[in-house]
Amino acid sequence: MSLVDRHVGFVHALRDAGLPVSLAEGLDAARALRVIDLAERESLREAYAATLVKRPAYRPGFDVLFDLWFPPAISGLRQREEVDLEQAPVAELREHLAGLLVDGTEIELRAFARAMVDRFGRQEAQPGRQNWFSYSVLRALSPETLMAGILREALAGRERGGLAEKTARQRVNSGIRRFEEAVTADVRRRIAEDSGIEKISRSAVRPPLDQIDFLRVTKADLSRLRREVHPLARRLAARLTIKHRKGRRGRLDFRRTVRASLQSGGVPLNIHVKPPRPHKPELVVLCDTSDSVSSFAHFTLLLTYALREQFTKVRAFGFVDTVDEITRFFQPGADVVDALARLAHEADMVRFGRTNYGHALETFAERYGDAIGPKTSLLILGDARSNYQPPALEVLRSLTGKARHAYWLNPEPRRQWDTGDSIATEYGSVVPMHECRNVAQLAAFIEELA
Repeated sequence: MSLVDRHVGFVHALRDAGLPVSLAEGLDAARALRVIDLAERESLREAYAATLVKRPAYRPGFDVLFDLWFPPAISGLRQREEVDLEQAPVAELREHLAGLLVDGTEIELRAFARAMVDRFGRQEAQPGRQNWFSYSVLRALSPETLMAGILREALAGRERGGLAEKTARQRVNSGIRRFEEAVTADVRRRIAEDSGIEKISRSAVRPPLDQIDFLRVTKADLSRLRREVHPLARRLAARLTIKHRKGRRGRLDFRRTVRASLQSGGVPLNIHVKPPRPHKPELVVLCDTSDSVSSFAHFTLLLTYALREQFTKVRAFGFVDTVDEITRFFQPGADVVDALARLAHEADMVRFGRTNYGHALETFAERYGDAIGPKTSLLILGDARSNYQPPALEVLRSLTGKARHAYWLNPEPRRQWDTGDSIATEYGSVVPMHECRNVAQLAAFIEELA
């Protein structure tokens, strides 16, 4: 594969992994290759990173793909010679690894990882074909169980629990992580050699955090997404405040108007108004909490929790086939994780367990219709799938007619709207509906509010 082909393939792989790389940035990267020493792999990595990586969150995925498309020169790696890595028993290999974790160089650790993948990571799938696994390598060597022995030797009779032990633990934990990463990287390299770089590139990298689909997030993703919530809440509040301010002309300023009329013989040719008072808008959130959108609901409830600080009043309502106010679970000082756990067990949002938007809207209008007024922004969050039940469009039209603004965020791809039991277009004819599958789309929606 030529350098040009490798460059084009690498840029396409970055785009497929969700990293925003424009055509111009790809050309900038190609120009950068003309002014560096291509034999210096780390210079090549940094040249690509400087021209293609826009945010720190994109760097881990970039590094994984770079290692696949521009693998290191394996012949340059050397390991210590005191151990026969092909024949030595596992106990001796573990002792050797312990030494590397304490004072081994990065090159030695990578060389040892490669040798261990060659010895333990290969499994025959069928004649003439083999699979590679990092799990079998880490299970054979169990690096995380070496800590006690390493500390015993490193401290050599000194008191436990002090600075020396803390420093030793940090160093060993760092070494373990680097060894595990080296094993994983070498397994990916071998799979790419056997199956093709393009194939492994498509599965090697998860999308960046802001590109992860709300309907497919994991618990670990949700914990990371919490850091994204507060900036979005501040921006959403600011945008809605701007829209509110633009929508008001202000009250008549009688004194300024009379004073200005003196210049025209007492005729008030120019009317002066008082600027509207800045204030925090009110917000009502109506959120589908059914299992089909549970991950999306989890994130939006985190957003609701953060919005309390940005709006003068926030009322949140959850529904499946009936509706309940859930504001009480998000009072100031409440832990958001505990609040979500309590909500799942204590809120009255389910009658029969099947989503029914029409009944939920009717119940909301009957019980909580006074929550919406001329100062209120209404935010509806859900996939608009109502199990073929009546949609109650007139009820929704009445509710949105009382609100200052109304928006609907749908976590499904637009191409899936109106398929099956989805009535997205019908609801969208009443409330502007926006596709909102990830943080990036949510941020774009907020920017469009200005």
